[in-house]
Amino acid sequence: MWNQLSNSLLENKHIKIPIQKRFFLSFIEDDETNVNKEKIQGEFLKHGFLEDDPRLKELRNKFKILVKTQTINYEEFSHCIENHISLLQQIFQRKLIIPKFTEFTNHIKKIYEETLECKEGHNADYIPQLARVNPEQYGISVCTIDGQRFNIGDTKVDFSVQSCCKPINYGIALEDLDEEYVHRYVGREPSGQAFNELLLNKKGKPHNPLINSGAIMTTSLIQNNSPLSDRFEYIMNKWTDLSGGLYKVGFSNPVYLSEKNTADRNFALAYFMKEINETKKVGFPENTNINETLELYFQSCSIEVNTEILSIVASTLANGGINPFTGKRIFSTKTVQNMLSMMLMCGMYDYSGEFAFKIGIPAKSGVAGAIMIVVPNVMGIITWSPRLDSIGNSARGIEFCKEFGKLFSFHIFDTGESNEKINPLLNYYNSTKMNMFSELCLASQRGDLEHLQILFQNNVDFNQSDYDGRTALHLAVCENHVEVVKFLVNIVKVNKEKKDRWGKSPLDECLNEEIKQIIL
Repeated sequence: MWNQLSNSLLENKHIKIPIQKRFFLSFIEDDETNVNKEKIQGEFLKHGFLEDDPRLKELRNKFKILVKTQTINYEEFSHCIENHISLLQQIFQRKLIIPKFTEFTNHIKKIYEETLECKEGHNADYIPQLARVNPEQYGISVCTIDGQRFNIGDTKVDFSVQSCCKPINYGIALEDLDEEYVHRYVGREPSGQAFNELLLNKKGKPHNPLINSGAIMTTSLIQNNSPLSDRFEYIMNKWTDLSGGLYKVGFSNPVYLSEKNTADRNFALAYFMKEINETKKVGFPENTNINETLELYFQSCSIEVNTEILSIVASTLANGGINPFTGKRIFSTKTVQNMLSMMLMCGMYDYSGEFAFKIGIPAKSGVAGAIMIVVPNVMGIITWSPRLDSIGNSARGIEFCKEFGKLFSFHIFDTGESNEKINPLLNYYNSTKMNMFSELCLASQRGDLEHLQILFQNNVDFNQSDYDGRTALHLAVCENHVEVVKFLVNIVKVNKEKKDRWGKSPLDECLNEEIKQIIL
């Protein structure tokens, strides 16, 4: 009895394969010894790791410099990836925030194509430069907290951030000063009025930092003892840090001049707050230069980005203030919490309450046509299309958000109990060891090669057997899954001779001549 148990244990002994070897074997087909470099690059792209991802720059350069041929052997592969093991583990073991990224982005692509048909609204016309932008342009960019990215449409076209600068300036003020000091000058409540309304709350303060009066106020707090040029440079440096420096954050002088020349309302708001300062002792901080404050506000609105840049900024906020590519902390978690709270309550002009009710995700729109959406702890999404609805939000952007909210369970109060919405965060691959055996059997029976490859990356023992002594190879043979059998025999190198409780090996079960040749 003991000898029988001992032999069984030896037969089932699971030899751990080095992680670099498992990565490499996932690209091998049949009995090949080399893999195609394009296949490896394609795997990165499949999971949202684009060609300009700085974290993989060294690896890609090694592929180009060290490997002159189209294929790469194990030694070359191992050398190229030696400084990237942690990131590759996330990719190959499907431990990313959105494990099925292609499936998720296919949904985004479908919503984009559907909302592309929306022709409602018109460009903002009170700023001449915005009125001249091609209204047909439409782009969507996604960036997760793991740096998975997806872009579709006009994602490289530059536009001014406009009101999307308001939460950023608010965050800068909070970070440099503190919450109590900042809110000595600006409130925390929705105004219930238009974003440029000549109105303050009962204490003589702007209602919140995301309407024009509040944004002018928070801008006045930023480095207010420094020269104007230094203050704007400081803000630009924050934008560069937030975007990880992957692309250059620009500035549109024509938009800035237009902003300045059509700013009677904003001048009126600023002087209204200044007058309140002289009576209720609130308003601006002491010695504030009104003209310089407005100049800085107009400059902030005229910062120029595209959806790809802004999606990284949004993902930094989603990641609690840490940029996914550089690992640098830009804002504290408390600052980000305050920023997102304001965006949820007040970020979408007079549509803010409806947006929070129906979609339930922090967002901020701008009259250039952008909507910056932040799904906390998951990702940032940017939509950009210049046509605005009657409230001042991008008409296409709002339609996208509505469809996105219907499809995915990202509403702040989604409980996860409804089967009507998709949860892209569900990780079917991050299982316990007990569940992994069940998954191994089921994937082999169904012919799910992708799932078997992921289990292989997680070092699952493929020679395990069920209560009848049947292995993954037994199941794959019986169901006639040729590609799975190839993978199990040629890549995993499973035990082909193992017999079930009826004394049958996988070869004994085989009726398919092609599979017989593989096993032999």
